[in-house]
Order: sequence, then structure tokens, then C-alpha cells
Amino acid sequence: MISSLFHLARTARTGFVLAREGALALIDPSVLPPLARGLIRVGRLIERREAGTSATRLAAALTRLGPSYVKFGQFLATRPDVVGMKIASDLSALQDRMPPFPMAQARAIVEAAHGRPVEQVFAAFGEPVAAASIAQVHRARLNDGREVAVKVLRPGIRDRFHRDLGAMRFGAELAERRSAEARRLRFTGVVETLARSVTMEMDLRLEAAALSEFAENTKNDPDFRVPEPDWQLTAREMLVDEWIDAIRLSDVEALKAAGHDLPALGRIVIQSFLKHAIRDGFFHADMHPGNLFVDAQGRLVAVDGGIMGRLGLKERRFLAEILLGFITRDYTRVAEVHFEAGYVPPHHDVADFAQAIRAVGEPIHDKSADQISMAKVLTLLFEITGMFDMATRTELVMLQKTMVVVEGVARTLDPHLDMWSTAEPVVRDWITQNLGPLGKLAEAGRGAGSLLDSLSRLPETVTRAERVLGQLENASRHGFSLDERSIAAIGRAEAQRNRWGNWALWVIAGLLAWAVLG
Repeated sequence: MISSLFHLARTARTGFVLAREGALALIDPSVLPPLARGLIRVGRLIERREAGTSATRLAAALTRLGPSYVKFGQFLATRPDVVGMKIASDLSALQDRMPPFPMAQARAIVEAAHGRPVEQVFAAFGEPVAAASIAQVHRARLNDGREVAVKVLRPGIRDRFHRDLGAMRFGAELAERRSAEARRLRFTGVVETLARSVTMEMDLRLEAAALSEFAENTKNDPDFRVPEPDWQLTAREMLVDEWIDAIRLSDVEALKAAGHDLPALGRIVIQSFLKHAIRDGFFHADMHPGNLFVDAQGRLVAVDGGIMGRLGLKERRFLAEILLGFITRDYTRVAEVHFEAGYVPPHHDVADFAQAIRAVGEPIHDKSADQISMAKVLTLLFEITGMFDMATRTELVMLQKTMVVVEGVARTLDPHLDMWSTAEPVVRDWITQNLGPLGKLAEAGRGAGSLLDSLSRLPETVTRAERVLGQLENASRHGFSLDERSIAAIGRAEAQRNRWGNWALWVIAGLLAWAVLG
């Protein structure tokens, strides 16, 4: 009960800050139930007159709420299916920039991780060069002369995120109890995905592992590389890897001055991302220009492995066949892939779904290459799938949002880049290798291995099945029994849950009214 009150208070504070900064103006009240519409109207009364444009209101509110909410906002920018394209677009401009914490605290963290003074770990340890919500980065030099980047976790950040995630879970559970749409969009799943992502980000050994896997996957790519971590110096609270002495991809003038081919770099950005997603099933999910560099050899270098996406074989096939289907205008095949993957419920008709997809794909074939957006097509596709009860797939939405960012980066290098012809070689190559004759043989081999494994467990499976059938037969003969205490306990729990949900909503309404009238 005390924990629920604590989360309720933090949820109310969040609502107050959102209202005060004008973020409630971004919500369409017509889609909300009557009580929620009333709360929105009350909240709008305390809105600051100088709240600013819609693109700055939500960012200002989340920044005021602190690092956890900045990270949450960045995460929601990858979920236009939940917040809508307009809000997702506004959130994509949210900068994860925080004031650096004191140098003394950073040195203390390094010394605690290694049990010796900083001077014995590094020959030089500089001031922070970048600071974000979870960590900050220092430039340092090892005793052997190598320059390295040292990422140090913020002090106390785990406790702060733990408290704020509790309030987010409370709000998501409350929304799902009240809204079928919230249940379809899996609000609690959104929060849990954020929680897993943040938990991994706050153990910098896991980020080091991600960078190591990423580097191994791309070691034979001639135009892409990743800085590998220094495992001897990396710890839970700090990550040490190679310092990248290169030109930021966002510095177009510097790239030109260095003689780099900008259209070629644009193609490398698109094709590298698709290779990582389709070929490897492991991609950088935060490929904004600040995380991308070009070295002296013209190679694209990606840093910061804090947010990575992963796709299974089924999802990779799904993505490859969808992209090829749009390239070849085979909308029936695109629809069939959705049904084969189990993403669209079987009670829908493939032909109807193909017709809806045609409405997305056909308009692009009347436009020039520089007017065709692969990311926009995927965005519209996900909107169509909502009409056909396609449940949210977090990994696919993250992929789609990353593609929006990647496409934007590529177009800054070459505004006339043809996304589809650039993507086609990567897509066709993967389909040929994995869905052609050789791919079928490999799949048959995997199937045979699974079959042999199942056969080896057959005696154990039969024994379990006999036991379960015996229990069901006994239950069907004598019925499932619940004693009176169990029935009474279920009734009390259900009544208490309903009372608590209603009471929580009225308390939130009261707090907002008090903020207005008090």
C-alpha cells in the first residue's frame, strides 16, 4: 500500500509537470474516455503561457522531470505506434545532454573499479567531453601511449531509474486496466522493454559485449568498423575503448574538405545498416550523426553500443521479403509474409490485406528517386497493420524508427539517393543465400537437427503427457475444487483492485484541481 501511494505521488508529479509545460496540448482528447478528457481539461488550466511550440513542450517537460524521463522520451521516439508520428517526431529531437558530474566523482569511480589510483590506471585522464543521462565520456591515454575513450556511469543513477520506472509501471498498469487500446499497444510491455534496455545500459560490461559482438560481425566489411573494447580496463561502472580520431558524419563541410565521396558515404550508411539488420540480426539502434564518424580510409565508424536491436531469423526473412516485395510491386507476397510470420491473425483475408498494402506501395512508383522514402513506406505499412489487428512487435518498430534516422542521415550526404536501388543488392543477396537452394538445404539441416533432438526427448515427453492426461481425467470426473476461503479471497482481491483503481484516478484529479485552485 505504501509503495502504491509512493508511485501514485510520483505519477501525480509527472502529470503536473507535463501539464505545466504544455505537453497535454499534444493529446487528442476525443479518443479518451470522459474522465480522462476531464483531467486533460483541468491540466490545461495550469499550462504556462510561454510553453513554446509543440516540438519543444514535451522535450522541456521530460528534461525537467530528469534523466529517467529523458531516456523514456528517447525510447518513445522509437515507438510511433504508441505515441503517434507527430509526437515521435518531436521526441526524436530530444537531446540526451546533461551537465557533467564533478571530476572528483569520476576519478573515484575509476579508482573503486580498479582498486588503485587513477594515475596507475591511465597515463592521463582528461575532463569530460560529453555528458548524457546515464554516463559521461572522458578522453584518456594509456601507459603504452594509446588514446582511449572512458565512459563512466553517473553516481546514484541506478536508484533514480529504479524509482522512476516504478512510477512508469504504475501508470502503464492503470492505463491498461482502463483502456483496450492501451492493452493492444502493450503499455506495460513498453515500460518493461525500457527497463531491460536501461538495465543493460547501466552495466557497461554489457555494452562492451555488444560492441565486441558488433565488431566481430563486421570485421570483414571493408567500409565499416566498430571500436573494440579494452576488456582488461572495462568494469560494471566504466567502459574503455578505442578513441576515434575521425570526422563526424554530421560535419559535411569537413568531409568535403577531406576529399570524401558524399554520395558513396550515403550508400554505405544505408547498406551497412541493412547488412547488420538482415545479415547479422544485430544492429545499432541509435545511428544518429553524433554516433557516426568517417576515418581517414573512408570507413564508416559507429560508436556507443548502448542501444542495440536484435532480429531473429523469422524477423529477418520478414524484413527482406517485405522490402523486396515493395521493390518488385509484389503486394500479394508482402501480405503473405505477414500471415506466414503469424503477425496478422488468420481470420483476416490475404487479398484484403494485399489491397491495403497496395495503397501504401503504388504511390511511390510515380515519384522520382529523391522523393521515395523507404522509412515512410514502412511507417505507413505499420499503420495499415494496425487496421488488421497486428500486435505490436517491439523489435520491428525499433528497426523502423532506426531506418527513419538512417535514411535522414544518408539524405544529408546525398539528397538524391535512391533508397530502393541502394537497398536491393543487400536484400537480394540475403534472399538468394538464405531462401534459395542453398538456404533451403541449410534450413532442412536445421530442421533435421531439431527433429533428432525432439526424438531423443520423446520418452520423457510421453511420460509427462500421460501424467497431465491423468490429472485432466481426474479433474473432469471430480471437477476443479475451490474451497470457500479461496472463493472469498478472489472476491476480496477483485473488489480491492477495482476500488484502488477508481480511488487512484480521483486522487490524481484532486491533485490537479488543487494545483489549479490552491
